Amino acid sequence: MTAAEVLQQLESFGTEQNRNIYRKHGVGGTMYGVSYGNLRALQKKLKTNHPLALELWSSGNHDARILATMIADPAQLDSKTLDAWATDLDNYPLADAFASIAVGTSQGAKKSEKWRKSGKEWVSRAGWLIAAQQAGNSAVADDYCAAFLPIIEATIHTAKNRTRDAMNMALISIGLRPGLRQQAIAIARAIGKVEVDHGQTSCTTPDAEAYILKTLDYREKKGKG
Repeated sequence: MTAAEVLQQLESFGTEQNRNIYRKHGVGGTMYGVSYGNLRALQKKLKTNHPLALELWSSGNHDARILATMIADPAQLDSKTLDAWATDLDNYPLADAFASIAVGTSQGAKKSEKWRKSGKEWVSRAGWLIAAQQAGNSAVADDYCAAFLPIIEATIHTAKNRTRDAMNMALISIGLRPGLRQQAIAIARAIGKVEVDHGQTSCTTPDAEAYILKTLDYREKKGKG
């Protein structure tokens, strides 16, 4: 399928109900309102198609950009493209989708360090989401993840709104690592409640310590802990 054909397909899948939902989650600009079920079906059909992903991203359409993150090839996402896509981020669902593919690139760790320091909300959110995913990877060293903790403790309350949410996710992810659990919980207690404005949604920001302990209890009951 060409980019024009994919865009036509996306438009046919869009609904006003989904557009309203996405607007409540901060999505603005051009969008069709395509369900994630339909996006995943297209992903399965298109498979990995990096040239198409680049064209879809260039369209500026929100749904097309989400799909682009699903079919892009992490091995072909170079430094220039990653920075260009990061600059285009304009809402948290897109930042989340972008972080999910950026973490698997050869530049993921380096870009995360850079983006975490950005004054732009969506860029810094993406950087911290990558950090959260890195912390969930057992192949990543404890020392690497431990370095995030003092930064989170010192800056989470002054960070941008949705960046605070991502930093909290990173703290939870770090707290699920056996070697850093007690240190992460101590910092969660020191930080206290993390205030995040979730707009017109029912989303909430979990208490990091409670979430860590709840997850560990669930894993233990499932025989995973």
